[in-house]
Amino acid sequence: MLRHLPRLRRTTAVMATACALALSATTPATADDTDPDQPLPGYTVDNPPLPPLTVGGRPTRVLQGMHQHAAYTIEIPPNWNGQLAMWAHGLRGGTVLTVETPPSGLREAWINQGYAWAASSYTKNGYDAGDGVTSTRALARHAARLLPHRPGRTYLSGGSMGGHVLGRSLEEYPGSYAAGLSLCGQLSDNRLFDFFLDVNLAAQALSGVDAYPAPANYASTALPQIQSKLGLTTQDPANEAGRQFRQVITHLSGGTRPGADAAASLYANFLLALAPTGPSVAQNVTTRYTPTTPIDINPIVERVAPASVEERTSLALNAVPRILGKPGVPVLSLNDIGDLVVPLSTGQIYARAVARHGQSDLLVQRAIRATGHCDFTPAEVTTAWNDLRRWVEAPGHRRPAGDDLLNARIVASPTFGCRFTDPAVTRAFYEACPAG
Repeated sequence: MLRHLPRLRRTTAVMATACALALSATTPATADDTDPDQPLPGYTVDNPPLPPLTVGGRPTRVLQGMHQHAAYTIEIPPNWNGQLAMWAHGLRGGTVLTVETPPSGLREAWINQGYAWAASSYTKNGYDAGDGVTSTRALARHAARLLPHRPGRTYLSGGSMGGHVLGRSLEEYPGSYAAGLSLCGQLSDNRLFDFFLDVNLAAQALSGVDAYPAPANYASTALPQIQSKLGLTTQDPANEAGRQFRQVITHLSGGTRPGADAAASLYANFLLALAPTGPSVAQNVTTRYTPTTPIDINPIVERVAPASVEERTSLALNAVPRILGKPGVPVLSLNDIGDLVVPLSTGQIYARAVARHGQSDLLVQRAIRATGHCDFTPAEVTTAWNDLRRWVEAPGHRRPAGDDLLNARIVASPTFGCRFTDPAVTRAFYEACPAG
């Protein structure tokens, strides 16, 4: 059983809301007359006291509060090394602002190595990466005033939508961050939502059920018909059209790779629950679906253009801001190769963008043999972090090793992802990697 299936189920409703509403990419609210030490109207805060860690017999110092409508937590180790690490969280739903403690052993690694860290709730929930960019930068500046002295170096890490925050932050505030660590990061801006649209329109074409835009009763009418036609119900094995649908998902999400068929089966119904209800920044006009047998899908699939080309191509710091691929500083990213919430294709899109700008020497990507969303062990994450900080801080240290996500032969290899996957864990759908 996957460790993150409950999280996947919780994420479904939030992602569906994001696809239907947040994709209008509206500009985040500007300054208002409300008290900056209080949340924006309509929001409340849940940021309970964080027990300090102990380093060398001495406790850390934990600071919590509100700044510019966002809640925050800052933790300072007793042996602070003068550097700061920022954490950018992923998608949240509802109207309660929460602060996420850096996951997967990052908090402990940072504190034990002497780094202070800070994390913001952002001022709003929902898919608004632009708000995450400005809230995280505002907290970094605030933390610099609360620390014993201004940090000599500030790192930025983020997960899921926090990867979108990271990718745009490096371009929005050049010179402000020394490097970025992306965990399952959404580094493809609006093209992630193209993927969700692609999958749903492919399912409709293959099943013969027209459900775009998704009607109000989609979940009770069109969705069961699509699932039945594709053999995705619990009673029916996947039929010929269903098998082609899984192959289409694999192609769209990063290509043939270990565990891809199982991932497509696992996530198929989740992805169909994200059926778009109307125009957004997403489009499938340029998508070429593969395979084309037994059904030649490209001539029959419905084509949808973005609601606003200007909004989609805008360089404004909106809810789904563009990432050009110009990080300017080292970036190390981890991608779960079976994750279809933020699929491997998003990392491939970012790698191509970075290459177009001649900055591939600043990007290291690592594939992890896991199917859950953001399913990383502390060993996988802390190894990546340690390699990143040595890359930045150790004089003459070489660029760390990574995986070539753009080489289809490598991606399709049965051992793809073995190099950086924690050998101490066993994950469903993956063969054991060769020893050594």
